[in-house]
Amino acid sequence: MINLKDFNYPELEKWVRKQGWKKFRAKQLSKWIYTKKAGSYDEMTDLSKEIRSYLKDNTKLNAVELITYEKSKEDGSIKLLWRLEDGHTVETVFIPEKDHYTLCVSTQVGCAVGCTFCFTTKDGLIRNLTTAEIVDQYIQTQRFVGLDKRISNVVFMGMGEPLANYDNVKKAVQIMTDERMLGLSNRKITISSSGIIHQIKRMYEDPSFPQVRLAVSLNASDQKTREEIMPISQTNSIEDLMETLNSLPMKTGYRIMLEYVLIKDINDRPEDAHKLARLIGKNKKRFKVNLIPFNPFPGSPYQRPDEERVNRFHKILWQYNIGAFVRWSKGKDISAACGQLRKKEIANKSVQFTKKESLEMN
Repeated sequence: MINLKDFNYPELEKWVRKQGWKKFRAKQLSKWIYTKKAGSYDEMTDLSKEIRSYLKDNTKLNAVELITYEKSKEDGSIKLLWRLEDGHTVETVFIPEKDHYTLCVSTQVGCAVGCTFCFTTKDGLIRNLTTAEIVDQYIQTQRFVGLDKRISNVVFMGMGEPLANYDNVKKAVQIMTDERMLGLSNRKITISSSGIIHQIKRMYEDPSFPQVRLAVSLNASDQKTREEIMPISQTNSIEDLMETLNSLPMKTGYRIMLEYVLIKDINDRPEDAHKLARLIGKNKKRFKVNLIPFNPFPGSPYQRPDEERVNRFHKILWQYNIGAFVRWSKGKDISAACGQLRKKEIANKSVQFTKKESLEMN
């Protein structure tokens, strides 16, 4: 049975015509699904009873089911656990910012990249998420926190490597940026990759992939260290990666974010900062560096550097006139910070929320 959230707008329109319905039905469906965030076909009151009955019998509207959630007492972030149709689970994080709301979405159940500082990889890769499962994380979270708290920013930084699920991620981005659907700004969507070179090139050469912001997990300033903490670097060397990033056609005002997880005594020394500056080289305006102090998880062999070491690293980059920023991850107290998400084993039950409970989350 098809899920309507697997369709981008041209596909939805084509499917509507195939059913023998008028073309404008696609616009109606899109309005109910993406603008009004309808949770059932019964809510779609301007569709005839016959159409609603057909939709109920032949299609699916929802792709994820909320099982449980945790709210951070430190910063108000909310981690939501979703059950998929096959029983697997993924996590999504809703992040209140100073002047907007951001959603961190997952793209895979587990991850095959194997970064040693990330909890998600401990399960390995189980499967890719469908387009509907990616998009529905946004829609169901928006329904949960309330439509008045519009989520304007989306970061593909949850569980999984987005570019290893290329086709479904591309279609999810098409749905998110299409004015007839979710209508988010391209500039407010960020795809984070561990640095799969051929997929990064593919994304920028693909005219059907909306150009959104790119973040690359660099996490080291030399090949040896990067191979130790990111095995993907064995086939996607740091030198080739930087050469690729320097050659990408960039829209005016766009910069590539280099994500750098600071791990005590591994990649946070002054010499590491100097090497990183030299690696970036003269093309400083193309990049900005996001310094992320390591977030511990059970069984991790690593430690987070103290604030003094983080600030020292940060200061060195600024001495080279490199735009660098420290991101102290939100949601640490609920294991929702960068690198802490992981598949959960859960009881076979869902959680039903009253309106009052939902409001208390806001």
